Amino acid sequence: MRVLIIAAAVLALAAGSAEAQMGAGSKRHSNDAKADNKPKVDDKAYKAALERIPEPKEKYDPWGGARPSEPAKKSK
Repeated sequence: MRVLIIAAAVLALAAGSAEAQMGAGSKRHSNDAKADNKPKVDDKAYKAALERIPEPKEKYDPWGGARPSEPAKKSK
């Protein structure tokens, strides 16, 4: 009988911690309704905005500050 009570208590504690990690089920459904209120993305406006971005004159070098800009020439 004592083993059964201890097993039930451990099971109840494990279920409580799992609910705390996942959140309550009723709260999760209320967030789905808020997702529908987001504005829709306009593909034509997005493509037009991408076309307005100017092309860079030089290619970007992310390692430019870590190494010299031109390799050192060897003297013969």
